[in-house]
Amino acid sequence: MYKESDMGHEVAEDNQSPLLPTSSSSTDVSAVLAKRTGTLRTAVAHIITGVIGAGVLSLAWSIAQLGWIAGPICMLAFAGVTIVSTYLLCDCYMFPHPEYGPNRVKSYMDAVRFYLGEKQHKVCGVIAQESLYGNTLAYVITSASSIKAIQKSNCYHREGHKAACSYGDTSYMLLFGGVQVVMSQIPDFHNMEWLSVVAAIMSFTYSFIGFGLGFAQVIENGRIQGSITGVPADSVADKLWLAFQALGDIAFAYPYSIILLEIQDTLKSPPPENKTMKTASMIAIFVTTFFYLCCGCFGYAAFGNNTPGNLLTGFGFYEPYWLIDFANACIVLHLVGGYQIFSQPVFAFVERWFTNKFPGSGFVNNFYTIKLPLLPSFQMNPLKICFRTAYVASTTVIAMIFPYFNQVLGVLGALNFWPLAIYFPVEMYFVQKKIQPWTRKWVVLRTFSFFCLLVTIVGLIGSIQGLISAKFG
Repeated sequence: MYKESDMGHEVAEDNQSPLLPTSSSSTDVSAVLAKRTGTLRTAVAHIITGVIGAGVLSLAWSIAQLGWIAGPICMLAFAGVTIVSTYLLCDCYMFPHPEYGPNRVKSYMDAVRFYLGEKQHKVCGVIAQESLYGNTLAYVITSASSIKAIQKSNCYHREGHKAACSYGDTSYMLLFGGVQVVMSQIPDFHNMEWLSVVAAIMSFTYSFIGFGLGFAQVIENGRIQGSITGVPADSVADKLWLAFQALGDIAFAYPYSIILLEIQDTLKSPPPENKTMKTASMIAIFVTTFFYLCCGCFGYAAFGNNTPGNLLTGFGFYEPYWLIDFANACIVLHLVGGYQIFSQPVFAFVERWFTNKFPGSGFVNNFYTIKLPLLPSFQMNPLKICFRTAYVASTTVIAMIFPYFNQVLGVLGALNFWPLAIYFPVEMYFVQKKIQPWTRKWVVLRTFSFFCLLVTIVGLIGSIQGLISAKFG
């Protein structure tokens, strides 16, 4: 059974998850107790689904801006930073002992409140929800680009590569939003294993296709294009803006700290959840880095200074058209799952808040059984329907206003990289491990945090400049 600790965090028996169905009444025991059944395999699938998404498609462009030396080095550096930050955060799931607890911290924001206090929790709340919201916004933009790319690919195949095949984004964003309205009714992470597995398969598929097409193009060209310094610019300032934006795009592609504890909370034990999650993180980051380097490097090697902003929708490739169509279809299917991976924690947070704030409200807490022809009966909650639908609608509308793939990814990556992937995990680790100021580990982690802050600042400046230029230039 559950009880509340002094810090407001739940203590749970073995295999009982604190990640609860968030809109249910606390008096419903069957709804409150959710069994943790996740494994290494499901954790890896969840991570890959959350990490390999819109970001992989911009990496060829990012390497093109940085060049053959700085590009791959930056990608490996971000992978290393992600491993360090996730290892720190994995040990913060249980308190006071990282393996035996007994207190479990079921989400990133709860961890910040538990370790760092209410003031830091409020600051983190704003940044965390913005990060998750921003990821879903980016997924709307990317999915619309991929659906449009399928239309353009078929048009070019019929009319020729010089044809004026022009399609808008709005209708495709509305279509993706409509699908997400339905998918958003999935209760929580415990009911999403199948979605993550399917989405992870899709991510592998289109990553392989992007890598294969880039490799084939290099063979066809007979040489590796590109240079040490990357794509030339009209001035040093322009070159710096593009390089900074490339850092923002790479920063967007890697970190998943905001959903790590939610995923770790689905894992069964033994073995201890932190050990399983560290292993899953290492496997997932190794796999994603391999695909990132393959897609990014071979994309740049194939197109050099003409590398498109989106490898599979920028039409560096025209043929085979059916393979381009299939790759973009895989992207869309993956982003359907990825959207849910990032939106479910937002749903959980908001619905928990409403449940605690209005415990006697039928609109918030009551469930109604609905039976449709040819479908099994299912339960619906008024708050869940209204809030989740409004959430999806808002991301769709904003994506219509700012449909700029590389620039939006750069802003989101740079804006959230340091506070969520570095600062808060480092600070929580200090408290969890009781690390004293000016010890060797304290100095090393402080230096690590400061360096990452500098990267965030330059990436954010470059990406905002790119977004402003795209909108008003």
